[in-house]
Amino acid sequence: MRLDSEKLCPVDRHTAPSEDSADPHPCPLQQRCHDSRRLEDQRPGHTPSPAHFPKATPQPHPPTVSFGGTLKPPTPDLPKPPPPPSEPPFIGDHYAQDDLEPLSNCSTGIWQRIMGTVFGERFLPHVPVLQWQGHVSPLEYQRLRQYPGAHGWGGVQYETLEASLAALNSSASRRMCDDWATRGRGSACIRCAVVGNGGILRGSRRGQEIDQHHYVFRTNGAVIEGFEEDVGSRTSLYTFSTNTMRNSLETRYVFLPDHDRDYLLLRAAVTHQPVDRGPERSKRPPTYFGEHVTAQKFKMYHPDFIRYLRNRFLRSSVLKTQYRDIYRPSTGAVMLLAALHTCDQVSAYGFMTPDYRKYSDHYYDNQFRPVGFFINHDLRLEMSLWQQLHQAGLIRLYMRP
Repeated sequence: MRLDSEKLCPVDRHTAPSEDSADPHPCPLQQRCHDSRRLEDQRPGHTPSPAHFPKATPQPHPPTVSFGGTLKPPTPDLPKPPPPPSEPPFIGDHYAQDDLEPLSNCSTGIWQRIMGTVFGERFLPHVPVLQWQGHVSPLEYQRLRQYPGAHGWGGVQYETLEASLAALNSSASRRMCDDWATRGRGSACIRCAVVGNGGILRGSRRGQEIDQHHYVFRTNGAVIEGFEEDVGSRTSLYTFSTNTMRNSLETRYVFLPDHDRDYLLLRAAVTHQPVDRGPERSKRPPTYFGEHVTAQKFKMYHPDFIRYLRNRFLRSSVLKTQYRDIYRPSTGAVMLLAALHTCDQVSAYGFMTPDYRKYSDHYYDNQFRPVGFFINHDLRLEMSLWQQLHQAGLIRLYMRP
């Protein structure tokens, strides 16, 4: 049975909170929002009692002399200003860094242009997009276990994490566009098409244009057969979590790990063994990925990257509410922003635009379905971000006239 992570916590479409709302509409299906664990209180370590330190001998203030030469009493010490407010512990705006060299020699790429835009202060060029074996250590585990869901390793046992990421140990595991040396064919810039599932694509006839990019990103059970004229036929990278997976695409699979299920499935897929526990227990990976898939076909987003996107690009007002633990960028948003960090030129198709009410939720819908809004994602905030990135010249967003 396919569970769609986009439909965990529905909100009435007519009363859905805006990104400016401080108190969103309560989630009627809150009990179905899995993995909304409360964060543990992470407090600083114990500070020794002042009695353990030797007492300092107070020193008198020396007298000060005025310009007229007369003595003045010393100026009393002014109270220090209070420290600036710190981020809530669950935000965690500190990230690991990767030292990977750029794959291309593009002089007009996004990395070269973004620092001159309003996004320059948000952008971290060396935040790890993907996680692999080299990221696992007891120290990193202690740092990331305080963040639940897609934003950290909270709820994942160290042994599971270590065994699963041990399978991601090749150079292909570290880069999204790992075969650029052969795929580029002399091109200086990496051109990527990121294809969402929005109804705006139906009748667009953008398929050929999409397929002409070096890499085509898709997500969330993308349907291609029968829609090639509108959405193209190629898929290079497919972003998914176990809740939104399909098995008909010959591509590289990029896990978005929401919980330990994703790590367990990754390990089973690479070792060609059934899943040993959890909701997918006894299921065989060929059911999802085919019989001959290799470890080089799999990648997994780093939780630092997901948390960085949430904190710096999609910092929703939901984070100020009781639903903060289940909020994250949508799978499509993660995919598009991953392309922004790995490609030189990005074209986005099938993403929500201000006229979204004209189109069905998905291009493959058999009948019209209005776009649904759910408390675990902030689609209106994402729509605003796509407009800003388009206006800044960092992506080319497909919009209808």
